[in-house]
Amino acid sequence: MTRTDLHDRILAQRQQRIALGRQRTRRTVTRRDGVRVEVNGRWLTEFSSNDYLGLAQQFEVTNALQDAAAREGAGAGASHLVSGHHASHEALERDIADWLGYPRALLFGSGFLANLAVQQALLEDGDVCVQDRLNHASLLDATRLAGAKLRRYPHLDPEGALRQLKLQPEGAAMLVTDGVFSMDGDTAPLRSLSLVARMQQALFFVDDAHGVGVRGPEGRGSVAEARMGVADVPLQLVTLGKALGGYGAVVVGEETLIQHLTETARPYIYTTAMPPALAAATRVAVKHARRDQWRREKLQSLVNRFRGGAQRAGLQLMASDSPIQPVLCGSDATALALSAALDSAGYLVPAIRPPTVPDGKARLRVTLSALHSLQDVDGLVTTLARSWDAVQRVHGAVA
Repeated sequence: MTRTDLHDRILAQRQQRIALGRQRTRRTVTRRDGVRVEVNGRWLTEFSSNDYLGLAQQFEVTNALQDAAAREGAGAGASHLVSGHHASHEALERDIADWLGYPRALLFGSGFLANLAVQQALLEDGDVCVQDRLNHASLLDATRLAGAKLRRYPHLDPEGALRQLKLQPEGAAMLVTDGVFSMDGDTAPLRSLSLVARMQQALFFVDDAHGVGVRGPEGRGSVAEARMGVADVPLQLVTLGKALGGYGAVVVGEETLIQHLTETARPYIYTTAMPPALAAATRVAVKHARRDQWRREKLQSLVNRFRGGAQRAGLQLMASDSPIQPVLCGSDATALALSAALDSAGYLVPAIRPPTVPDGKARLRVTLSALHSLQDVDGLVTTLARSWDAVQRVHGAVA
């Protein structure tokens, strides 16, 4: 027997990533002040954070974190079902369920864990999960780990979803989509997909990580913006690490579904609960997300400002009205060069390359925050246009 040597495999895979220009590196942020970050001794204006409403450093939120940590310590001490479920966890679940108009909520350590938990607890061998082709990796991985059949339909195509469900008439079925897509910034056709799910007796699950806090009345997200609720979308994921500025996730849904997740979802049962202090801080963030409509209004004005300036400059944007504004570059080399040029000019904007996005669709992922100013946005657009011209002289037109 001759086994594959894992070290040889790792080396070969790394050499391939280097040859393709797809190796990954980390930046270390030493200080943060709103949308300004210090990296390697230089202050950059950040257009890469998911802190859409600017709540991560909001003083009431951080004060709540410090006060709760002084009272309750740094950690929960155990899993939720042992002795780690604190009153602040319970209160946060109630607050979010009330905000979104759902009967019940369940708190998780991360969105990845929550998406895995939903599918692992509900799907079995012989079942099918039909998903948008551009869904987040956590949703796709969850189906594979749950042991169900994964079927994908063309992006934003309800008829494609219907065809896939019709081809899998046996077993239980779920229809799953992002609300707002994390790399393209566009929004799923939720009303049409809900109808497809109802017609095919499939459970409809929406991951609205990038929609809750930003879209809909009181920031209640893509589902509420589509004038839908628990009867249309029985399960919905809410991240706490995007517009709410913290960490973790909550699944909201029908009472019976949430109770089932509580009793059977392995990523919930077998992991330590979120620090209670973080839950206490997130409760304050939820209060601001519900109340501070000015944050959403300012954010939308910044989105409009960026899109208008970028289009006048001839940059290639995608059909997004969300704070996620991809600038298409085509080749990996162009995206990397443009990101480096922006870094030199004082802007932090990451290059997104395959496999995160399809081949030939490398891009800059510009994200906007209510903390940005109009001058920040105008400066970015001006620098982007100037850098684009310089990069194109070296790397050629968009692939």
